Amino acid sequence: MPGSVPPPSATEVDAAAPPPVAVSGPAHLLRVTLLMAGSCLPILGAVLIAPVLPKMQDHFASVPGAKALVPLALTVPALALAVLAPFAGVIVDRLGRKRLLVVATLLYAVFGTAPLWLDSLGAIIASRALVGVAEAAIMTCCTTLIGDYYSGQRRVRYLSLQTMCASASATAFFVLGGAAGSAGWRVPFFVYAVSLVLAPLMATALPSPAPRAAAVRTPREGARRPFPWRQLGGICALTFFGAMVFYTVPVEMSYLLDDLGVKNSGVIGLATAIASAATVGGAVAFARLGRSPDPLVPAVLAVCAVGFGLMFLAGNAPLLVAGAVVNCVGTGMLLPALLTSAMSRLAFADRGRGTGLWMAAFFGGEFACPLVLLAGEAAVGSLAGAVGVLGLAAALVAGGLWTAARRRGEAVGPRPSPEQVA
Repeated sequence: MPGSVPPPSATEVDAAAPPPVAVSGPAHLLRVTLLMAGSCLPILGAVLIAPVLPKMQDHFASVPGAKALVPLALTVPALALAVLAPFAGVIVDRLGRKRLLVVATLLYAVFGTAPLWLDSLGAIIASRALVGVAEAAIMTCCTTLIGDYYSGQRRVRYLSLQTMCASASATAFFVLGGAAGSAGWRVPFFVYAVSLVLAPLMATALPSPAPRAAAVRTPREGARRPFPWRQLGGICALTFFGAMVFYTVPVEMSYLLDDLGVKNSGVIGLATAIASAATVGGAVAFARLGRSPDPLVPAVLAVCAVGFGLMFLAGNAPLLVAGAVVNCVGTGMLLPALLTSAMSRLAFADRGRGTGLWMAAFFGGEFACPLVLLAGEAAVGSLAGAVGVLGLAAALVAGGLWTAARRRGEAVGPRPSPEQVA
């Protein structure tokens, strides 16, 4: 109707409504700790057994196709997570966040420790795929609960903290997997039992979120509010590309150093740790900026592109590491910016489903990253060249986003000042 006031968007509701849970005190600290620990479980699944893959290869050497099948034990959880996260998001919205999180965390321990007693390589790969199913539910639930519990700048802070914890834990889990693997290739799988400690704590310490009154109103009473496919589709497509940018350094750094003649595993590990620390630094910087995520994404992608450019031009290890650090500062800001942008488009009733779609885009990009770079290497003749091409693509995407934002601003025009309105 003319003169009527449009319903508030999800962002406006979040900005206006008070937080539904306490944001200080021991209960708050435990809640945040559990959400961050849960968010690290998929990272554990992705990197923990990487150091023992050669020993697994030796153990299953007599199995036909073992050379191709053993690496699948590492990568299949990410693929399962990418495929199933949207379905996990739908279940989250229908059955509830907390209940699914507790059940998935318990199943994570069951599936994760299964290789301790499985003797078939095929059965182990199947158990790893089921780990990915549990991870899809855990990651979707933890991220959705952050969006439920917190709003505004607090939400930005904890989504950035999620990125920091994931980046730092990747290095820690790689070291832990290597240390445990020295006692045998099965030993690291005991670590998956840690989720048996987390599940009962989650059941008792995490409150069940409820929708805020303003967030569930529709333009017409009783009308079904459509899911924001159009708004979320663009950010998910950008997230798929951003995930490839994000994972290039962690996945390819050792190969790039090897191409430069660096063979010492200690030096390679140190270089990777330095880059990982830069990712954490980028996430910290994003949290402290306190800016809206959408205008920052083009600038952050440009930083990533500069880092890739330096890595492409690097003729020695120090310059390569410097380029990786620049890139990882950018990716540390990129991931929370994309996730915060997606969350700002989702109301409570859509948050699980939307988060699942975002997770599918992100982990799909993670799975595609080495395949895309492998194809690029075949096309241009070197891995460094493929990284340079990805950097050029990042620069073009950044330029396209900046141009589109500028055109939208010109179309809307400057907002009138309060004096002009009066």
